[in-house]
Amino acid sequence: MKLSRIYGFLATVLLIVCGLARVHGATISCLSRGSPCFLKKMTCPDECPSNSPSNSKAKVCYVNCNSPICKPECKNKKPNCNAPGAACLDPRFIGGDGIVFYFHGKSDEHFSLVSDRYIQINAHFIGLRPASRPRDYTWIQALGVLSGSESFSIEAIRAAKWDSEMDHLRFSYNGNELTVPEVTPSTWHSPEGHFRVERSTSKNSVAITIQGVAEISVNVVPVTKEDDRIHNYQIPSDDCFAHLEVQFRFFGLSPKVEGVLGRTYQPNFENQAKPGVAMPVVGGEDRYRTSSLLSADCAACIFSPLTHLDQKRDSMGMEHSILDCTGGATSGNGIMCRR
Repeated sequence: MKLSRIYGFLATVLLIVCGLARVHGATISCLSRGSPCFLKKMTCPDECPSNSPSNSKAKVCYVNCNSPICKPECKNKKPNCNAPGAACLDPRFIGGDGIVFYFHGKSDEHFSLVSDRYIQINAHFIGLRPASRPRDYTWIQALGVLSGSESFSIEAIRAAKWDSEMDHLRFSYNGNELTVPEVTPSTWHSPEGHFRVERSTSKNSVAITIQGVAEISVNVVPVTKEDDRIHNYQIPSDDCFAHLEVQFRFFGLSPKVEGVLGRTYQPNFENQAKPGVAMPVVGGEDRYRTSSLLSADCAACIFSPLTHLDQKRDSMGMEHSILDCTGGATSGNGIMCRR
């Protein structure tokens, strides 16, 4: 009897311990110096009990290092194309003001998405122009990032046919190609720790962190047959137009930030996208065109390579958070999220 009671007691304790583990989740902390949350240990919420779940569709736990509350929050591992900071489709942007707009650009050219004193993010566009079409259909094929004297790029590799079992991403740092192992978890850090790349899934999806400046969720996808049918892109048989879906999260952008997307984070920005229009197109090609993926020579660019990232961290401002606009209708005709 005594032995059975002991076994029963141990089984009860085990259930309690396992239950608490499920409820409380992992413990994480903020590693950003100067943050009020620096090195403070916090427990992940029930909705996202881990910062690296095995389920690719699960939300991950992270710390908002700029928040004085020091409370862990949940976010999607992959880009949310219906939330602010997103650039998906051909390409469809959602600005920091929550307004949807399209920026077509031009095939085989480069445009500045964000240009601030401490950060430059450019995009390379691919596309095609069917007969009788007045402008190119375009998609974002690559991102180039400049920060201080460092450079980083991520691109979707061209493919005739889409194969989800193959990785279609290529990375480079300071002009040298780098490898991020196709497993999860898998993480690469730059020598000084300013850049970090983590596989969200073993293939075709990553999260990029530029310390103290931005987080970028990236997913590579093809133009599907259904999209081709709906929009009459006339995609050729030898190219699936693999492209990037991206979502940005910024920390402490200056009031003078520029770029196709960056300007929408200006405090007094007035978005020219016409409300109620199915595809509100916003221009700016001449202001934001750059000569290459890793150049900051557009007419409106303000990036300075002489300004080191450490100076940025010493003067970090407010965080431009990713808002969740998926609770209501998001047809693409316009999203306005009040902050």
